[in-house]
Amino acid sequence: MSGMTAAAPFGPLSFQLVLLRRMADHQPVLVEDARRELGVSVAEMREANRRWQAMVRGRGSRGALSRYRSVLGTPERTVPRRLGDLDCDAYLWPVPLWPDLRFEVLAVRAGGAVWNERLVRAPGAAGPVLRTERDLVPWSCTVDEVARAFPPAVPKEGSAPTRLLLSLTLPDGEGRTAEFCWGLFQRLL
Repeated sequence: MSGMTAAAPFGPLSFQLVLLRRMADHQPVLVEDARRELGVSVAEMREANRRWQAMVRGRGSRGALSRYRSVLGTPERTVPRRLGDLDCDAYLWPVPLWPDLRFEVLAVRAGGAVWNERLVRAPGAAGPVLRTERDLVPWSCTVDEVARAFPPAVPKEGSAPTRLLLSLTLPDGEGRTAEFCWGLFQRLL
């Protein structure tokens, strides 16, 4: 991606940089390692984020589902889901930085409004065994996995739309809050 320009297509690699940009607030060392693995500079990561924000907020910007399709291509899989009274579809795309995860966009069938956008465990991929606080390693687990492992878990709004807090109870009975970015565990507060 070196030498990325504003005219270069915004694709899956650029999108991964957007995910990383938000995670840098919590896990700067992991982000730096991932950025190097992708072979991109800090300036290129910032440029990818700037372009993404322009796509999201710009005049005449397309709907979220359409935007994801244009950036990520055809979903690897589409799975029907029911949320209460809503019929939805979960669109799943691979994310090379995290081969056992997929980027999921959950959209309501009637009208296509996007309900949720996050990283989830890939179908058939084994998630981590989560039994204690020590098992909560940054970038190792998703919000759903943590919620199942440490009930009762209560979601709370995070400090930005891509962030989520999850109040949970550890096996010793201690209540803690886990912080997620794009659905991926970042840290315990």
